[in-house]
Amino acid sequence: MEKVTGIGGVFFRSRDPEFLAAWYRDNLGVDPISEGFWKQEAGHTVFAPFASDTEYFGRPDQQWMINFRVSDLNAMRAQLARSGIESETRDEWDTPETGRFARLHDPDGNPIELWEPPH
Repeated sequence: MEKVTGIGGVFFRSRDPEFLAAWYRDNLGVDPISEGFWKQEAGHTVFAPFASDTEYFGRPDQQWMINFRVSDLNAMRAQLARSGIESETRDEWDTPETGRFARLHDPDGNPIELWEPPH
């Protein structure tokens, strides 16, 4: 069977797409503008539909959430804090098998999960 080889893109609406793209570039290093694409490091990707009544994403009308892999969750959270961006740890999900998690929101209110996979 032919299979997909990974996520080809994440597309979503924004009130101010240029501002939001710059926010992701400046605060999380997601920079698709420089070469037309954002080249990721290879690694695990979770693809998991959730029940329509999940509270995991936050707002009931929230249809999606993006999860970014990071190599050092503490360093990323410190970097965000220096830019005035609050994040909260997700200690209840942290295990040696799953790794460590934190949550923040972009300027449009979209939830972002940061994930440091187990080493």
